Amino acid sequence: MAICVLLAGCSPDPGRIPLDRTVSESRQAPHEVLSSADGPAIVALGDSLTAGLGLDPDQAYPALLERQLRAEGFTARVVNAGVSGDTSAAALRRAVWAMDGDVRIMIVALGGNDGLRGLPADQMKRNLVDIVSMAREGGIAVLLAGMEAPPNFGSTYAAQFRQVFADVASDFDLAFMPFLLAGVAADPALNQADGIHPNPEGARIVAAGVRAALEPLLPALTEEAP
Repeated sequence: MAICVLLAGCSPDPGRIPLDRTVSESRQAPHEVLSSADGPAIVALGDSLTAGLGLDPDQAYPALLERQLRAEGFTARVVNAGVSGDTSAAALRRAVWAMDGDVRIMIVALGGNDGLRGLPADQMKRNLVDIVSMAREGGIAVLLAGMEAPPNFGSTYAAQFRQVFADVASDFDLAFMPFLLAGVAADPALNQADGIHPNPEGARIVAAGVRAALEPLLPALTEEAP
């Protein structure tokens, strides 16, 4: 996945980044199907920002989040269901599979590739609504993480794109993190050479932001399995 955010400091030209340059190596199943014996799980459904493109697996934000929660006494696994190159439509096609097992919370962190391709904001909204609806039907709590569109499609598209996340969060009364890369985007010290994907320090900041946004959902991890 390649994503450039709505910030002047984002160095790569978003029109030139090859979207799917890592898809062939990351289209494998991002996690095994969970059983109730595995205990409660948090699934992070996303693209390369979740998969941890360019990082060791234990440096991606889902792994960092799991370590933080374990340090706090939670036993839940955080399953990395990030696939590089995924749009919201691609993630929708695998969402049911990602919810298999004793999943209590789903982090939905999508939209970067939709924005880079200039896909219609209303199409992305339908996909996100479908994913959230499926999670809710399965009794899974959702944290929605927002994303920004690249600047080359104009301010109107960027505003519509941003509003999709706020609207979905409001309509479903979701826990909401307005921007997954808050505090990280466009900072060369926190990103890899591509200026897009967080480096280990950037991933730590993302993980901390996700952990804070998860706070109201954490009681779901200690409830009895249905």
